[in-house]
Amino acid sequence: MEFEGTAFKYGRDVDTDVIIPARYLNSSDPDHLAAHCLEDLDATFVDRVQPGDIIVAEENFGCGSSREHAPIAIKAAGVGVVVAKSFARIFYRNAINIGLPIMECPEAVDAISAGDTVQVDADTGEIRDLTTGRTFQAQPFPPFLQEIINAGGLINRTREKLGVHDA
Repeated sequence: MEFEGTAFKYGRDVDTDVIIPARYLNSSDPDHLAAHCLEDLDATFVDRVQPGDIIVAEENFGCGSSREHAPIAIKAAGVGVVVAKSFARIFYRNAINIGLPIMECPEAVDAISAGDTVQVDADTGEIRDLTTGRTFQAQPFPPFLQEIINAGGLINRTREKLGVHDA
């Protein structure tokens, strides 16, 4: 999977309450969650984000509660991939389970600036800052996790494996 978009850069310890504030958790509708994604951190994010754009963040992205609403909100807002120095463990797995590609690459995070155009190949782990011409290498996911992400999440991948199709 390849993504290209504008980098939205954030600091460390961006927690799930900032990604999707608790006051919006009365719904699990992805569109509703997307409309409020990151609004307490960046009030203009949802107005500026375009399909395929990339969140770049410091350490411990997605810390806090274990709600899967956070990666759902990010994905539904149109973000193609999140690149961070590190992720909170439960957010990391929730992101994979809902099919949101995430990559750890501290060197890329240090070099990429907000507004840069970034290209990410989630299958190979290559991250290119097209604005500066620099290239970085993240550890790609093993094939079984790539299958989950490429299928759009664990539920979709399980349906594929079982041959179950929606009516």
